[in-house]
Amino acid sequence: MTDRIARPALVLGLLSCIGPFAIDMYLPAMPAIGASLGASIQDMQTTITAYFIAFGLAQLVYGPWADRSGRKPPLYAGIAIFIAGSVLCTFAPSVEWLIAGRAVQGLGGAALMVVPRAIIRDMYTGPAATRLMAAVMLVISVSPMLAPLAGSGVMALTGWRGIFGVLLLASLVSLAILTFAQGETLPPDQRQPFDAADTLRGAKRLLTNRSFMGLTFLGGFGMASFFVFIATASFVYTGAFGLSPTGFSLAFAVNAIGFFAASQMAGPFGLRFGARAVLTVASIGFATTTILLFALSLAGLTPLFVCIGGLFLANAFLGLVIPTTMVMALDDHGDIAGLASSLGGTLQMLAGGAMIAASGPFFDGSATPMLGAIALCGVLSFGFGRFALARR
Repeated sequence: MTDRIARPALVLGLLSCIGPFAIDMYLPAMPAIGASLGASIQDMQTTITAYFIAFGLAQLVYGPWADRSGRKPPLYAGIAIFIAGSVLCTFAPSVEWLIAGRAVQGLGGAALMVVPRAIIRDMYTGPAATRLMAAVMLVISVSPMLAPLAGSGVMALTGWRGIFGVLLLASLVSLAILTFAQGETLPPDQRQPFDAADTLRGAKRLLTNRSFMGLTFLGGFGMASFFVFIATASFVYTGAFGLSPTGFSLAFAVNAIGFFAASQMAGPFGLRFGARAVLTVASIGFATTTILLFALSLAGLTPLFVCIGGLFLANAFLGLVIPTTMVMALDDHGDIAGLASSLGGTLQMLAGGAMIAASGPFFDGSATPMLGAIALCGVLSFGFGRFALARR
């Protein structure tokens, strides 16, 4: 990673970490939280669905706002809202209050996902943007690798409420990083005054663009597979496979390593083979691996090491898909990068929330329903990839 890429990757990655940390850090505690608040597995999954839906819808606000006022004001607002949500979660007396707090966290955390993507588009396009996106994802990778372990440690020391206290401190660190380390990347002469008619025209342009929509849902259903895993893995690994919270955290980290290690190859592969070729091969590999893993589960041939190994390979293919689709989807829409980033992010988060909600009634604590939902995401991702790339 060159120095030109390293510094913005570190800054943007640390800013973007707050959202993943809000998800990953409390995953090992989900069974304990449910027992403490008298909540069912479906109730606990709703705490994740509420976060994703709020996270997705809020992006529709932050993107146009970032195009109008510059990149930093919506980031400040997002961090403030996230702080409020963290306080609410810390003192939640019931699962309903926890769901509400998670939704508020999602409303704030959305800014820290959509605006950094627009900042990347401000700075670079093409392969250089892909390299920076992948580098940012490398920084973010500390979350799924370390956040569950940190959550297990905090829970052992303070109980599950302490996890949200740590998230509150993390949001304050993000505020300091934004204030002192991240400059404004959208000059005043390039800002676009908000106009409802222009926004609607921009949204129509994006929603009717075959490439943008196909790439958005190619990445969206790929991400949805990970969201399904996030919502169910703690119950599968601790219930069906008998792992402790720490053991689950280690298994979760292994699955995440496949994704983030492969994501670092997205830029070099894109330069050597072309982004279209990378997406074609990676989407085929992702769909094939997830379908095979589901078939093995139906046959009763998925002990713990097979489940972890199969998901590691699937997530490795996914690591090539996500950064490439994010960059390609924005490349042709630099004049409305904020709107494109927010609309794409909203559609992807809604796809993830919909998959969690749709698969929830079939979840019985075993690995098979989880792997079936992930395989469906693989098939849908592959289909949208063919749609997006057919005439590109």
